[in-house]
Amino acid sequence: MAHRLGFSTLGCPKWPWTKVLEQASSLGYAGVELRGLEGEIDLTKRPEFSARQLAETKKMLADRKLVISDLGASSKMHEREPAKRAAALDEAQRFIDLAHNLGAPWVRVFPDAYFEDEPHEVTQQRIGETLAELGRFSMGSGVGVLMESHGALTDSASLVAIMKAAGPAPNVGLVWDTHHTVVEGHEKPADTWAAIGKWVHHTHIKDSVADGTDRRYVLLGQGTVGVQAIVQTLVAGGYDGFFGFEWEKMWHPDIDEPEIAFPQYIQTMKKWLQESGTNAA
Repeated sequence: MAHRLGFSTLGCPKWPWTKVLEQASSLGYAGVELRGLEGEIDLTKRPEFSARQLAETKKMLADRKLVISDLGASSKMHEREPAKRAAALDEAQRFIDLAHNLGAPWVRVFPDAYFEDEPHEVTQQRIGETLAELGRFSMGSGVGVLMESHGALTDSASLVAIMKAAGPAPNVGLVWDTHHTVVEGHEKPADTWAAIGKWVHHTHIKDSVADGTDRRYVLLGQGTVGVQAIVQTLVAGGYDGFFGFEWEKMWHPDIDEPEIAFPQYIQTMKKWLQESGTNAA
């Protein structure tokens, strides 16, 4: 099986759309995760994705044989205050509509936090029910909704509880941020995959090192996350989604430029995939 490699536009926050496409194509990537463009996180506000430019944007992708792996929304499923909850749902729904118009299969949302005055189980139930609500909204659109292992919810037990609360909806699932479950969830990749693998449709891949009480992102294979073992776990598990490079340049402007990180990622991933008896596409 050939595995698809992509990168998130979070890693190139200054690049215009044409440069994103040119770089993805020339470096050999198969797809792009849209998480903002030129500093604008709300993709529905970008002219490239407006009704009048949509056909040209899709043609630009097709001409380069590229696809959009998913759209990254900022919606948080844990919100309980009515106005915040309504805003989170509104953003996610606008992104689902845009994904449908672009032919993108997934929209990513966040879990994202617990409340001090509420049992974790209650929050998990609400997150799952909110995810299911978005799943119902997206039915018939060709778009599914994926919740990322993120924020305070990076352990398998919490993610499993949420997915069970969401029920058997066919168009909801998970983005496995492999960094967070190792670094914050303190889990072995094989254990995480065994618990959540059946729901995983997209991955975020990145590496880091300890930096005082925090972490600093570094080029793939130069950190302590054990990313090659994660790749091997995904391959062995039959994962067939994108291996998405989430280089958080927008939030951490001091890390390496995308002109360095993007080529290094795809070269390293191709080598690792080859060593695991498979290839990249």
